[in-house]
Amino acid sequence: MGMWTAMFLVASIAIIADMVKKVSSNKSKKKASQLEEPEVVDALKRLEELEERTKVLERIITENKYDLRSEINKL
Repeated sequence: MGMWTAMFLVASIAIIADMVKKVSSNKSKKKASQLEEPEVVDALKRLEELEERTKVLERIITENKYDLRSEINKL
């Protein structure tokens, strides 16, 4: 391999690496901006609420002594 070929390969690798870095940076910025959208924030909040409700229901059902009708009436 000649000197010019080696220089060409090094320069090509550097350019490609820079392009990959810029593309991946743009993708991560786009994902971060999507997480800040109101619909996404509302959906995440709703998901957290549903997870909490599921935990409460699981606790009620897995108790050793429970009266399902009275627990439902309490809610």
